[in-house]
Amino acid sequence: MATLVPLPLHSLLHQKPHLQTTNNHRLFRLSAQSRETIDPVSSVQYTPGVLDHVFLNLFRNKMAQEVGWDSEKPGYDGLIDVANRLMVARTNSETKDAAVRILRSLFPPLLLELYKIIFAPVAQGKLAAVMVARVTALSCQWLMGTCIVNNVDLPDGSSLPSGVFVERCKYLEESKCVGICVNTCKLPTQEFFMDHMGVPLLMEPNFSDYSCQFKFGISPPEDDSTLKEPCLEVCPNATRRRTAATNTHEMKCPKA
Repeated sequence: MATLVPLPLHSLLHQKPHLQTTNNHRLFRLSAQSRETIDPVSSVQYTPGVLDHVFLNLFRNKMAQEVGWDSEKPGYDGLIDVANRLMVARTNSETKDAAVRILRSLFPPLLLELYKIIFAPVAQGKLAAVMVARVTALSCQWLMGTCIVNNVDLPDGSSLPSGVFVERCKYLEESKCVGICVNTCKLPTQEFFMDHMGVPLLMEPNFSDYSCQFKFGISPPEDDSTLKEPCLEVCPNATRRRTAATNTHEMKCPKA
């Protein structure tokens, strides 16, 4: 999906994170502010290019093939419809497994195997983590919206530019669903990078401001608080459940 340009290992592992778009200087300052100051109603605008439409159509076609159905809606709205169908017709585990298959289908199998064998072991995995962070930020804005590469604190106490901060995830904002975020994005993406590329990944979506922090090189915790999130107030799938709910426990998203 994106071309990797070989760079010196020392340069990749120790350089400061750079901004991916012209507007990211402003976004970098915003990301340093308290998330409580971000208006959850306003949106960060990202203007898709020609390649973005290519990636969107490819991803949507792969998802539709897995589901066996496609929406009549065009573009991104149709993608969200298919993602919703992917989730509601399956158990959480089945949804995650299906999403992993979709991600795998986007790459030549040999490419994944070579990356896992050649790059993943280098420098205790740090090179691979930095590389996939860069490619993710460059090639996935069509799906998530504007994002930047940033530093991640590793368990050994070092810092690495292997993070991707999504200022406002379009996929979460458009789906308005914790279950879709968790089962068609967070969990399968974490599993895909670890099992098929050899790169640990922790994704930390924020359901208050729709931001998301990718941390390549960090393994997910056993007790992930994201899986205990309640349904969003605006979730279209939760309207009937909210009407029938009698306590807060019942409002935990059943698809998370």
